[in-house]
Parts: sequence; structure tokens; C-alpha cells
Amino acid sequence: MVRRWRLAVFGVFTGGLVAAAGIGAGRTWSAVLLLIFFLGYAFVLSPLFYPRESADDGRPVIYWRPGCRYCLRMRARLGPDAAKLRWVDIWKDPEAAGTVRRITGGDETVPTLVIAGQCHVNPEPSWVRKQLAAAVP
Repeated sequence: MVRRWRLAVFGVFTGGLVAAAGIGAGRTWSAVLLLIFFLGYAFVLSPLFYPRESADDGRPVIYWRPGCRYCLRMRARLGPDAAKLRWVDIWKDPEAAGTVRRITGGDETVPTLVIAGQCHVNPEPSWVRKQLAAAVP
């Protein structure tokens, strides 16, 4: 559980230190702006940026982990279409991590998409969007 939040907490901590140093040096506005930047960065790196996990309801599944830049790119580029997927955090679910290892030949390479019974490791977000348009109403 702690591992999932490590990068987000680091972002908040670093932002706090930078802001405190800026305020101490009399640069209040720049310190506040930097703090806002670091808090936004921490949010994007946190599990809160991804749709909530839900029960298996037949939607395509995408396996991910916090801090993965490819997962972050996938989530950001899918935009609202990300809600059409069931996002499963492999650091939270050991069974999901095992599934990814079976799919990828022993690695925990994410994002890994399972759609229509087919597995795709680190697919292009534009391709995923096209597949979602065809598979999900």
C-alpha cells in the first residue's frame, strides 16, 4: 500500500520544502505557484488520478501501477475514454501482478490491456481508443 503512494508523497514533501525555502527567502508568490505545481504533479502520480477499481463487469481490463510513465501517458491520452476500462493496480492486487507476469513472460510490464480476450502490452493510446469505440458502447 505504501509503495503505491511513494511518488505522490515525495512530490508533496518536495513541494513543501521548495515552498518553505521560497517563503523564507521572501518569494511568497513564486513559492505558492511552485507548491501548486508540485501538488498537481503529486496528484497525477497518485492512484487518485486513475478511475476507481470496480468489480469485473465485462469491461476491457488495463493493468497499471502508480508511477509508471507509460500508464500515466495512457491515462492522460485516453481522457474520458479511460472510464470505459477497468483499471487494476498490480501493486494493490497480487493476483493481477501474476496475470501480467503470465502475459508478458515473467515481467510486470504495464500498461497491459486485455480486450476481447486478446492481450496487448503497452499499446498506443490512439489504438486503444479505436478499440474501445468498436468494443464498448
